[in-house]
Amino acid sequence: MHPNALKAIERIAAEPREAYHHIEVNRLTPVIGAEVSGVDLSEGASKEQHDEIHRAFLENHVLVFRNQTLTKDQQKAFARKFGKLRALPLSDIDGDDPEIVLIRASEKSRFVAGEVWHTDGTADPAPSLGSMLYMHETPEIGCGGDTLFANMHLAYEMLSPAMKEFLLGLTAVHDGAVPWKGFTPPEGLPKTEHPIVAKHPDTGRPMLFVNSGFTTHIPDLSEDESTAILNMLFQFVEREQALNCRIRWESGTLVFWDNRCTQHRAVWDYYPYSRFGERVTVLGTQPMAAEVNRTQKEAALVE
Repeated sequence: MHPNALKAIERIAAEPREAYHHIEVNRLTPVIGAEVSGVDLSEGASKEQHDEIHRAFLENHVLVFRNQTLTKDQQKAFARKFGKLRALPLSDIDGDDPEIVLIRASEKSRFVAGEVWHTDGTADPAPSLGSMLYMHETPEIGCGGDTLFANMHLAYEMLSPAMKEFLLGLTAVHDGAVPWKGFTPPEGLPKTEHPIVAKHPDTGRPMLFVNSGFTTHIPDLSEDESTAILNMLFQFVEREQALNCRIRWESGTLVFWDNRCTQHRAVWDYYPYSRFGERVTVLGTQPMAAEVNRTQKEAALVE
């Protein structure tokens, strides 16, 4: 691993964090993910608990709540504390609630969504703030179906100073038709241009904002240059395990992840067994380009 990458990991892992007084937070890795306990989401978090959950969300990017018993309305009520929920058109829903997406696989499945590293819905002009998946059923053999998450703040920080400098100011196109490759996509799928290095709307921290699930090309580069750069970034996320945490699902687990600064990948290693959960999505805002001043740029180039 390049020394600059090690410095980035050390810096993020060592960031100071205040103590929690109303919930318990146990980190899953030094750089991403935490399990939260001491709160019953079915009863609704108190203001003090919600404030600490929000802080833990920004610090860890992926939060895991175990042993929860939630109705659809209770799951949605918790999600609404973070923003308005996405509602799908009635023609697109796969259940009876436009705000809930069913995540289901069984012996009848021939593929599952999310097997490549991706961030949900980045082709939208305003991608989501985050998603909450509540697991009802896990594979009956007792294992399989984990989800991997990767820290995109760290992904950007681990790049060489020259590459970080090169990517600043560039944009990339995100196309909603990409997941439909090999099939006939529905009409009206979004296609949007976003900064490659965006800033987190809550913390202002820079993050890598491209993913193999939706990003197609960099308009300012030639086709060959664009392909080479994007493939390098995609493969970096795929191979660099230091970016990751791995969530093992259990019935009654709810995971809340920040779509703005993470990617994730579903592991379909449980066929022909079944897995079933319900996901809600919190609406977000248009990504803005990261702003790095000249002093920061010069410091990065001489690291």
